[in-house]
Amino acid sequence: MPDSVAPTAVRTPLAAARRIVVKVGSALLVDAVTGRLNRTWLESLVEDVVRLRDGGREVILVSSGAIALGRRHLGLPKGPLRLEESQAAAAVGQIRLAHAYKELLEEREIPVAQVLLTLEDSEQRRRYLNARATLRELLARGAVPVINENDTVATAEIRYGDNDRLAARVAQMLGADCLVLLSDIDGLYTADPNKDPAAQFIPAVEAITPAIEAMGGGSASAVGRGGMATKIAAARIAIAAGCHMVISAGAHLHPVRRIEQGARCTWFVPKESPATARKQWISGTLKPSGALIIDDGALRALEGGKSLLPAGVARLTGRFDRGDTVSVVALDGREVARGIAAYSDADAAKIIGRRTAEIEGILGFRGRDELIHRDDLVLQ
Repeated sequence: MPDSVAPTAVRTPLAAARRIVVKVGSALLVDAVTGRLNRTWLESLVEDVVRLRDGGREVILVSSGAIALGRRHLGLPKGPLRLEESQAAAAVGQIRLAHAYKELLEEREIPVAQVLLTLEDSEQRRRYLNARATLRELLARGAVPVINENDTVATAEIRYGDNDRLAARVAQMLGADCLVLLSDIDGLYTADPNKDPAAQFIPAVEAITPAIEAMGGGSASAVGRGGMATKIAAARIAIAAGCHMVISAGAHLHPVRRIEQGARCTWFVPKESPATARKQWISGTLKPSGALIIDDGALRALEGGKSLLPAGVARLTGRFDRGDTVSVVALDGREVARGIAAYSDADAAKIIGRRTAEIEGILGFRGRDELIHRDDLVLQ
């Protein structure tokens, strides 16, 4: 079906997004015949990234391609690979993939970081928090994180298996406003358009129903592992986190700019913003593991939109680990807020009532300045 692109930018959720995750598939990065990097295409993507950043947006790349790049250098045969062959190819290809991004982004004076994640990094709470903190720090320092699954060590039991869901988890982790899945198809259809000429294009999805899930199929690419089913699974994760998600044909040059210019694509629309979805999750779905009792000065600070510092905490109750949800209670016994603790109860007990500058000397390591950061706190 023909693609229609407006000559100038149109209003899309991408235009309003401040933090954007872009997922790049293997079929876009690597030529299926030669096994070589599609450098011209990658240069155009990097130009899109630079333009977004120049507009004040933060960009995170989730990039496949390591296995597809590495298999040629190892002389591995075409077709499915054994797990150990995939891991070996990933080890060889990942360094080439990272170098390509580094070279192109640093030409534009943009620092680039390689981050390799496994399923456990998003499923185990402590590892999730560590990964999130690292990615937040990279963004704060102006770097573009380039993320891939750690295929070299991930086994069949502890892997995403596709970067669509990995990208959705990253978007969820970082509270992204928009997730862009650059694909070998321009969006969601009622059936596979390569097999069914009567398949109808769906421009927007506001709820993932059984009928929508039934539209998923296998991967049409010889080098990719994902398919429409994994994209719909990714959409479920993204919209639950308040993040818009778009599936768009990525093979054209400047694939992100084309979305902004009105290229046909499918948008998955959340009912809440990332901040609202996160606040609802903190406030309503988690049972607090403990409580922090705060003084009147800290209460005024929280009501003014500030974080909770150790100095404002009079005492604590309960047992909790870093990353657990705790209640914040005023001196009169009212629960005034709820949030995610940056310290365990054991460490928090040592620093409550103390100034931020004293934390490192007391604990022996430099942790967060706040007991609960304002991004992780919701007033009741």
